[in-house]
Amino acid sequence: MQELLLFLAKSLVEHPEAVQVTETEGPEAIILELNVASEDMGKVIGKQGRIAKAIRTVIKAATAKDAKPVFVEIQ
Repeated sequence: MQELLLFLAKSLVEHPEAVQVTETEGPEAIILELNVASEDMGKVIGKQGRIAKAIRTVIKAATAKDAKPVFVEIQ
């Protein structure tokens, strides 16, 4: 899932070299933390959070069959 989130984020931003994804696996869930350059934060979040919600929906759909739920946090 890291690769999918990395691809989506790099497609949206102007500074793709600054995009980082960190995966943290807990006992009940997997958390993907997305870090982007401060100038690109608005492009990743979108108006009223629409792009962020769409990213979370794509990741959720891609991991629907997994045992643990996957959450995306934008740092």
